[in-house]
Amino acid sequence: MLTAFFRAFRTPDLRRKIFFTVAIMALFRLGSFIPTPGVDFSAVRRCVDLASTQDSQGLYALVNLFSGGALLQLSVFALGIMPYITASIIIQLLTVVIPRFEALKEEGQSGTAKLTQYTRYLTIGLAVLQSTTFVAISRQQGGLFQNCTETLIPNDDLFTLGIMVLTMTAGTGFIMWLGELVTEKGIGNGMSLLIFTSIAAAFPSSLWAIKQTQGFNTFFLVIGIGLLIMAAVIFVEQSQRRIPVQYAKRQVGRRAYGGTTTYIPIKVNMAGVIPVIFASSLLYLPALIAQFQQNSTAGWVRWINDHLVQGDHPYYITAYFLLIVFFTYFYVAITFNPDEVAENMKKYGGFIPGIRAGRPTADYLEYVLSRITLAGALYLGMVALIPLIALILVDANQNFPFGGTSILIVVGVGLETVKQIESQLQQRHYEGFLR
Repeated sequence: MLTAFFRAFRTPDLRRKIFFTVAIMALFRLGSFIPTPGVDFSAVRRCVDLASTQDSQGLYALVNLFSGGALLQLSVFALGIMPYITASIIIQLLTVVIPRFEALKEEGQSGTAKLTQYTRYLTIGLAVLQSTTFVAISRQQGGLFQNCTETLIPNDDLFTLGIMVLTMTAGTGFIMWLGELVTEKGIGNGMSLLIFTSIAAAFPSSLWAIKQTQGFNTFFLVIGIGLLIMAAVIFVEQSQRRIPVQYAKRQVGRRAYGGTTTYIPIKVNMAGVIPVIFASSLLYLPALIAQFQQNSTAGWVRWINDHLVQGDHPYYITAYFLLIVFFTYFYVAITFNPDEVAENMKKYGGFIPGIRAGRPTADYLEYVLSRITLAGALYLGMVALIPLIALILVDANQNFPFGGTSILIVVGVGLETVKQIESQLQQRHYEGFLR
């Protein structure tokens, strides 16, 4: 593997792409530390230090995760890549319910370019909405950091607030552009690599905080747990059920076509990290609504604050797990259509040995898919609950770096990036990374 890395760096074109990607990632991290105009950065730092010791940022943990900690620092990249992720998911879901979007998806490259343009527009719209909400919360004492009464925005006139919203929205647009640059001129997977950068950047500080508060024994225990989790995630992410497919031999004139044997790969985790993001976002909404009603004495506000804000509550754990299972089945159902696959196989003369073409093939694929998805859903649910289990085992929840979402993204993006580099090496007749 090290030899393959050296060969990659000895390839001028590939070396240029790697250095370009690293430079973009460094620029992305730099923007995470530049404060937004109008923010008292020293007050923000004091609140961040207080929150890191009291785990007060749980409500915004998901968005803060994808921004690499920039959200709670009120930087120009505070929103991170989250608006783009949300927009991409929404557009992907709309392709199922809106015939126009479905037609664009089937048009090929031109249709995909049009959907990408819609995603960009929706990203900016969501960035305006999220930045406005975020700035409104930051104006209130204790709004962003519940146990900190510092004034984060000293001058909260309309002009200053407008500049803050504009700056954060522009930061999201700039991040989106950086991701597209990496995809076009770097090693690919631009948006995914930026998310990878945000999450991986928090690992050293989180591990060191555990060492400072819990000692070396817990520190090494967490590292050991992390390595085991990574190995398990890699194993499951690479696992797939291969359904054999044979294509009938056809004689056209003097030439014979077909007669080959291939397979349909059905991954154990076909949904990736999307169900975890969906479940986290859905549980985030009631807590956010209750946050705006924090001075209210209504019973439903108290119930949400007692049961759906703290991640170690049994109600929260149960709801989180069930939502992940539900969204796994939901996402797989809209991304893999057994009827369409069976129809395409029948059109080109393909069949599964022992299964008749047409409707029986679709029923068989749906039967296999439902059982594979159950294993994938349970796997995602267990991985997502790792930080909550860590709270009980090592009492390091607020600094535990190997959370379910983090590991799934880091491992998934890492594997995909290695495959991208490997494919470019193979084009030059070099030995790749993966064996």
